[in-house]
Amino acid sequence: MKTGTTSKALGLALTASIALLSAACSSKEKTPEATGPVTLIVNGQPPASAAEDRQNFDDDVKAFETKYPNINIEPREGFMDPKTFPAKLAGGQLEDVFYVYFTDPAGLIARRQVMDVSTYLKDYPTLADIRPDLLKVFSDSAGKVYGVPTANYSMGLLYNRKLFTQAGLDPNSPPKTWDDVRAAAKKISTLGNGVVGYGDYSKSNTGGWHFTQWMYSLGGDVAAKDGDTWKAAFNNDQGKQVLQYLHDMRFTDNSMGSRQLLEWADLLTMMGAGKLGMYLAAPDNVPLLVKQFKGTYADYGLAPAPGGIATLGGGEGYMFKPGLSEAKVRAGLTWIAWKYNNPDRSDEKNQKAKAADSPVGLPEPMIWTGSSAQKVKDSAVKFANVPVENYQSFAQAAGTIQVKVEPPNAQQIYAVLDNVMQAVLTKQDANFDALLKSAETQVNTILASVK
Repeated sequence: MKTGTTSKALGLALTASIALLSAACSSKEKTPEATGPVTLIVNGQPPASAAEDRQNFDDDVKAFETKYPNINIEPREGFMDPKTFPAKLAGGQLEDVFYVYFTDPAGLIARRQVMDVSTYLKDYPTLADIRPDLLKVFSDSAGKVYGVPTANYSMGLLYNRKLFTQAGLDPNSPPKTWDDVRAAAKKISTLGNGVVGYGDYSKSNTGGWHFTQWMYSLGGDVAAKDGDTWKAAFNNDQGKQVLQYLHDMRFTDNSMGSRQLLEWADLLTMMGAGKLGMYLAAPDNVPLLVKQFKGTYADYGLAPAPGGIATLGGGEGYMFKPGLSEAKVRAGLTWIAWKYNNPDRSDEKNQKAKAADSPVGLPEPMIWTGSSAQKVKDSAVKFANVPVENYQSFAQAAGTIQVKVEPPNAQQIYAVLDNVMQAVLTKQDANFDALLKSAETQVNTILASVK
């Protein structure tokens, strides 16, 4: 769930930042370029209302067509909409190359609604440097590949460095475990003046979203495949452990404050006002705190998800319409490689971002390993306008913590789990077993419809 902060509107606003540093080929590298004239229909063009982003996109189209005169790009506005996708596919209206979220490829591949492009990837210039775990999102169980990732995000622990210092904590050594989080939250909460040590959500599906992150961080799941069906997977010791931590911070330590039933904007408002020590968030919350919630970049640090086992994440990429000609597939890969997967364009993008006062130096997206990762990092440091050192622990952990996507029918599941979060944060005598059992029954009903 990318609520507010991770919405597509925000993504467009930050396209030039390090968060959207892209990949691919220099003029000396071999690319999977189409060999003859071809017209390629692609989506991902920003709306006209986002004038700067639209202009940057259109400028890229012109530059690409100059470099590759045999390829004509016909851009379309919009991104992936699961509600309209089947009709567009059936009606022949689907773009040749189309945008997807990380939660989309598995279903599209299973339903054979996308094209296998494996045989064309041998010439993809930076394929070897794309993180294997992210490329796997676009692959089937046999290893065939149907698309390419272009950006990613994952959850971590966002914390207020100033409050850490005031509470006698080292802001350069953030919590590594949930026990560490609890101890730090208790110290921060003693500062008084309305300061809360740790905050969490429980409303408008955000509570279930964060419960999922908690489960992942402890090595668990919210839903798991059982043969050909999905089943709820949180009514267990890990689920009870999540509730016990929250209960103890809320009622034993009094480190979460008395105001509960919080939703997306609440924690950002508290953090921006200097009244919150820590909460779970992705890196894109940092510029939001500064630009919309009156925060200061120097005040915020980002650490890996407590526990270091796994974290909730996602991202985006591009896939191919079934039945495309070889020329169109090659043209599509050439477009993606040049526009989105192009470390050699990092300086150009970061210079433009810095001039526009967009953040440069955030630790994600980072889809790279090897020399491509180094190019992206070097460029980010060169043009950084945010304190890169504040995110070092998060950046260093990238690739070492398993990233897990949202469960099927995520929003429906989150709505059920909101009730669990609400109860444990508002009722001191909440019955963990009863809460998890009731939620399990409801979630199993929701998952019964997943094919």
